[in-house]
Formats: sequence, structure tokens, C-alpha cells
Amino acid sequence: MATPHGDGNVSSGFPDIALNERILSSLTRRSVAAHPWHDLEIGPGAPSVFNCVVEIGKGSKVKYELDKKTGLIKIDRVLYSSVVYPHNYGFIPRTLCEDSDPMDVLVLMQEPIVPGCFLRAKAIGLMPMIDQGEKDDKIIAVCADDPEFRHYRDIKELPPHRLAEIRRFFEDYKKNENKEVAVNDFLPAEDAEKAIKYSMDLYASYIVESLRQ
Repeated sequence: MATPHGDGNVSSGFPDIALNERILSSLTRRSVAAHPWHDLEIGPGAPSVFNCVVEIGKGSKVKYELDKKTGLIKIDRVLYSSVVYPHNYGFIPRTLCEDSDPMDVLVLMQEPIVPGCFLRAKAIGLMPMIDQGEKDDKIIAVCADDPEFRHYRDIKELPPHRLAEIRRFFEDYKKNENKEVAVNDFLPAEDAEKAIKYSMDLYASYIVESLRQ
């Protein structure tokens, strides 16, 4: 309960420190929280090595995704099929694809990652995918700092069964929603880097165009 000081001020019971400026600025809308899509740099090694924000951890049946307005990670849905994400899944900051979303990336590594964290990833391949008639390609990458996976340079170095698992997951994960997904042949690291570079250029063009308005 608040008690009055001798000078007439009221003590709230909190330490005698200034209120956090970030709280005040948020309440008055003078600033906004950091947005992982726009405020996190892609990294100096892009398009080969880049930062990746994880939305969904390996082994999860919950589809988390970026809320583009707030920058928070939200629950989109629980998968209808009896499958789980085979590897960590997320997006590359400061990229843009034709569907108005950042570039998707599946990151192979030993452990599941908490949604909202970011890591350094290395592109090793591209998975061309058509989701309900629309292009929805995925970058296949490895964690650049995982000692078990960082030595991979190209998708052809992965065991065939690993690729079969990835393909089957994306072919099946929407079947019980009566949605059709087609996965085409995997492409090498060179194609993945070209796709990332294109999405980086598209993002940059979008920013320039927005500044002109």
C-alpha cells in the first residue's frame, strides 16, 4: 500500500529510480520494439552465411510464425497431420519474396531452438515448392556454428534419407487440411545463394520505394 513521504509525495513501494524510458516511449508510442524482420541485419557473409530467426523448433507440431505487424512470434495453428517439423524452421531477415513474406529457411542442426532466437546459418541447397499453386521455395541450410553440421557445403552431401524425410514432411503436413503441396527436385547451394540474393534485392527495392512515398 502506498505511504506518504514527509514532502507530500506518495511512495509506490518501488525503488527510487527513474522509470524505464523504454516503457514510457512504448506507452506514448514515441518508439516501437525491435522488429526481427527489419531491425536484425542479415549479416556480412550473406547470401552464403546469414542470420536466421527461428520460428519453429525441431520436433514441434505447433506452427509458430512471425506476426509482421508487431514482430512477435505468434501461434498460427497446430498441424492437422501426425507429423512434426524435422528441423528448425524460420526466416532470413531483410529479405522479401513474391508472397510478401521473408525468405523461408530450414536449418539442420543437433538441437531444437526456442522460437524467436536467431543463429548463423549456411545455405547448402534450395527446395523448390509449390503451395496451393503458388511458389513457396525453401532454403535448406545448416547451422554455421554447430560442429556436427557446419562442414556441409552442398545439399548433395546429405544422406538421401535425410532429404527424403524433408520432402515427405512438406508433402504431407497440409494434407489433412485438403491443401496441396508439391516439392520439386532439390537444387545445389549455388541456386540457394542466388535465391537469397534475389530476395535481398527485392527487399532493398521495397524499402527504397517506401521511402519515396
